[in-house]
Amino acid sequence: MKIEVKNGTLPQVEIDAYVAKIKRDNPGKYIKSYVFTVDGDYVDVDFEYDIIPFERIRRITGYLVGGLDRFNDAKRAEVEDRLKHNI
Repeated sequence: MKIEVKNGTLPQVEIDAYVAKIKRDNPGKYIKSYVFTVDGDYVDVDFEYDIIPFERIRRITGYLVGGLDRFNDAKRAEVEDRLKHNI
């Protein structure tokens, strides 16, 4: 994660407190970067979400799978032989 402080300095304990609060307020989200802009007694906080990688899961021949790598030859043949519907 990238942290940038603009227009001044902040103690590490204050940065850690801002980061902890943002993480608490955004559960389940990955934060890519933080920008803290010091403006006198105030601090503007900007942050950017990171892209969350995901794996596509499909129902193939009665199983929920992400890919065919765990299928044996018979199941792979079943996948090849099945009728695919175009919607």
